[in-house]
Amino acid sequence: MLKGKHIILGITGGIAAYKSATLLRLLVKQGAEVQVVITPSGKEFITPVTLSALSGRPVICDFFTANTGEWHSHVDLGLWADAMVIAPATACTIGKMAHGIADNMLVTTYLSAKAPVFIAPAMDLDMMAHPSTTANLALLRSYGNHIIEPTAGELASHLIGKGRMEEPERIADILSQFFARTLTLQGKKVLITAGPTYERIDPVRFIGNFSTGKMGYAMADAAADLGADVTVVSGPVSVVPRNSSVKVIPVESAKQMCEACTGVWPSTDIGIMCAAVADYAPASPLDKKIKREGHDVPTIELVKNPDIAATLGASKRPGQTLVGFALETDNEESNALSKLKSKNLDMIVLNSLRNPKAGFATDTNEVTMFHADGTRQHIATKPKTELAYDILNAIPL
Repeated sequence: MLKGKHIILGITGGIAAYKSATLLRLLVKQGAEVQVVITPSGKEFITPVTLSALSGRPVICDFFTANTGEWHSHVDLGLWADAMVIAPATACTIGKMAHGIADNMLVTTYLSAKAPVFIAPAMDLDMMAHPSTTANLALLRSYGNHIIEPTAGELASHLIGKGRMEEPERIADILSQFFARTLTLQGKKVLITAGPTYERIDPVRFIGNFSTGKMGYAMADAAADLGADVTVVSGPVSVVPRNSSVKVIPVESAKQMCEACTGVWPSTDIGIMCAAVADYAPASPLDKKIKREGHDVPTIELVKNPDIAATLGASKRPGQTLVGFALETDNEESNALSKLKSKNLDMIVLNSLRNPKAGFATDTNEVTMFHADGTRQHIATKPKTELAYDILNAIPL
């Protein structure tokens, strides 16, 4: 899928730059035309001679060629490219990209790029986990960039943790898969629920769960990438959509989520119930904080929350498709199949907490999809950002 594609490969000053040569070779081998743009510190880790030999093009580092005065136009590069990938992306370059500090050719080219941008961070684990880095990556996601998450393993410091640049073969696959996508959901209106719901006990306490919204927002971004008009009804989360076209309706409780969904559902083509909705809520939330001192242990009476998927399923009209999610700890398959039928779903996606790399607060997931016609499909552990496309492609339309 990369044949004839114009790709800018940005390389920054990190030890993982040695992997960039392999990535460059893989892209060229798949038929891409690759222009390398390297930072001055990047040349300390891998030579332009090596990169030029692999790409068949002169490597660009500076704004102009010193001996000839030839100007390298970042604007022309931005218009030429079908995609830009920065691999490795150091904490320094990530910070500059996030805040528009255009003091080198790579960042200036990034700011001029019209094409999708893929960023593959690589750094030591403490730098990766630092609040400034996580905030900068969140900002870059909010601009619509694709973040290729680093993996965990032994780092240059010999410490073990998250910060290894994703392998070149995987990055090449991600680019290839991106160009293989077509606008299969063009013209479709998609409703997605995401995150947890909070059911208030008093002004400071609530009943909730561990959902972070990562899967729901990955589904939203993927659906928008495939051409859909996407609305997310979201419980309290810290994630934001990567795709700027995604509309978000923030809610807190299950009742609020149900009201928002029923308002949008009549004009929706596809509903995807990905949120982890609390089944129960306190019957009588207090308006003052419950005090511990001088009081007995309180008894909290619970009432059932509305079943949002069942509510939408009951009013589903011909031409509408409804997809549910089930997170189970036991009797996974039988419970999922029961929900598929009772809620009038067209498909249900089963998660299991048996896999430590799946479920709440993880970047990866493993699912089995069950269809109303009796067919099923299992997808092994993979990043939620990629799994979202598999799920969307499996939805019966």
